[in-house]
Amino acid sequence: MLFNSYPFILLFLPAVLAGYFWLGRRSNLAPVVWLALASLAFYAIGSWQFLGLLLISIAFNYGIGHLLIAAELTPRQRKAALVLGVVGDLLVLGIFKYAGFVTENINALAGTHVAVHILLPVGISFYTFTQIAFLVDAYRGRVAAYTLPHYALFVTYFPHLIAGPILHHKDMIPQFEREETKHPDAHLMLCGIIIFAIGLFKKTCLADGIQPLVALAFEARSPSFDQAWCGVLAYTFQLYFDFSGYSDMAIGISLMFGIFLPVNFNSPYKASSIVEFWRRWHMTLSQFLRDYLYIPLGGNRRGRVLRYANLLVTMLLGGLWHGAAWTFVVWGALHGAYLCVNHAFNALVPNVPAPLARPFRIAGAVLTFLAVVVAWVFFRAERIDWAMLILGAMADPATIVFGRDEIAALVMVAIYGALIWLAPNTQTIMGYDHGNRQVGEALRAGRLRPLFLYAASLALAFGILGIQSHSEFIYFRF
Repeated sequence: MLFNSYPFILLFLPAVLAGYFWLGRRSNLAPVVWLALASLAFYAIGSWQFLGLLLISIAFNYGIGHLLIAAELTPRQRKAALVLGVVGDLLVLGIFKYAGFVTENINALAGTHVAVHILLPVGISFYTFTQIAFLVDAYRGRVAAYTLPHYALFVTYFPHLIAGPILHHKDMIPQFEREETKHPDAHLMLCGIIIFAIGLFKKTCLADGIQPLVALAFEARSPSFDQAWCGVLAYTFQLYFDFSGYSDMAIGISLMFGIFLPVNFNSPYKASSIVEFWRRWHMTLSQFLRDYLYIPLGGNRRGRVLRYANLLVTMLLGGLWHGAAWTFVVWGALHGAYLCVNHAFNALVPNVPAPLARPFRIAGAVLTFLAVVVAWVFFRAERIDWAMLILGAMADPATIVFGRDEIAALVMVAIYGALIWLAPNTQTIMGYDHGNRQVGEALRAGRLRPLFLYAASLALAFGILGIQSHSEFIYFRF
């Protein structure tokens, strides 16, 4: 089921909210069970054939976690339990996500013709990483004993289940346990609706609106210079508003239940360095890769050379997490190389003189954006040779056409760029503070009414009117 669909907006979400708060007047546990069952139903509506796999994953990881938390095990037994849990999770993820990719490469090397076609379960990357973090923290002694209903809701919580953010047990389960979240809060409900409306508008009007221009670069046999740039920038902005829209909608839906989700998207194209970009783009994935891969590999504790090697390995695996294809490997390798160059530059130029700080930041922002755009070509292209063809066209101004269609596309791309760089993001507009559990304080004080509410109503109306028959979020594929 899609957030940007009439059945979800008009039927599923109101019914789940009504049941959650009705049960909240009678019990503290019943709403948790209800929301977990509703989340499983949400998943089953779109991927019923993989519901069993999700349930087995929850039972397996909860059991391993219970051993690590409650059982009196020796250090060797604890380590064996952790290895069993993590290897089991990665094995399932590997079979479903990478078996076909590995088989294709073996066929290419050995000249065989083995065919493997396995349907990828929706959301498997997100709920697998969420549970691996839980197991590692349980092994480190950082997890309290949780009941099965609370753990199941933590994994299946439908605002995040399909496309993130990657949740952390220490942040989410205590919220599910609090009694006050089981009672409706008019302020949080209003803020949730407004944030959801903004996200819906971003998805159905902005992301879906510019999507046709992507074909100029990625579906043309021989794009010209201007077509390649317009198409690649169109995809750059489509992906931005698609992911930003999903992140807003997830936060908005969760706020209606009184639950604060972590921010996962924070104006990444405003970053002045690639390090800052990864602190703003898919923020929970960046934190996971840092805490559960980069730091365990040694981080920056073993010298500069190993630090760069750890960065490259981390980003290569981050690229593979997004998809089983060599294009994603190249995308991850590029970002790994970008990060190495960025850290090397920071080591050589630790302090920029004050008069040059602003020009340096502007130059850094332009260079970072261009580097990200180049990497997105590999992220979107079907094959590496297609990506190289597009990049070749982007580097060859002699092929410029600049006809009426290209001018119209350029104007549209410019408008989208102005929105991204000049308009405030949703967190700024709504004052969303996940850490302090605050949102919409200006709205509560009456400083944004009534004009802001009219604008939010228009965003919701246009967002609903812009709903297409079937328009998945791009991150559903990962």
